[in-house]
Amino acid sequence: MKFFNTQLTIDKFAGTVSLVCALQCLLMPSFFIATSGLVSLSIDNEFVHSIILLIAVPVSLFALFLGLKNHKNKLIFLIGLLGLIVLIAAFFFAKIFFGENEEILFTVLGSMMVIYAHYRNHETCKEIQCKSCHD
Repeated sequence: MKFFNTQLTIDKFAGTVSLVCALQCLLMPSFFIATSGLVSLSIDNEFVHSIILLIAVPVSLFALFLGLKNHKNKLIFLIGLLGLIVLIAAFFFAKIFFGENEEILFTVLGSMMVIYAHYRNHETCKEIQCKSCHD
C-alpha cells in the first residue's frame, strides 16, 4: 500500500483527523444551539467523538512510530504520545472527574499536542529530505 508508506501523507492525514476531533468537540455545542435542538436529537455527540477517536488513535500511533523510525526524534514522538493519552483520558475520565467544559479543554489540548507532533514530523521530513519518507 503505497498510500500509507509515505511519512508526509500519514502525518497530514493523522493531523487532520486530530483537528477534526478538536473542532467537533468545540463546535458541536454551537451546532446544537444553532439548530435549536431539532437536528441534534438524532446526533449522539459521544458516538461521533468515539468514532473520531477510534480513527485518530491508531492512525496517529502509526504515523508517530513511522516518524520515530525515520527521524529518530524522541521528543516529537513523546509529545504526540502524551497528546493521545490526554485525548483518551479526556474521553473516558474528564467528564466523570471534572465536567463537560474540562472534557472539551482536555480534548482540545490533547488534539493540539498531537497536531503539533504531526506537524513537526512533517517539517522534519521536509527539512532533511529523507528518502524513507518519500518512497
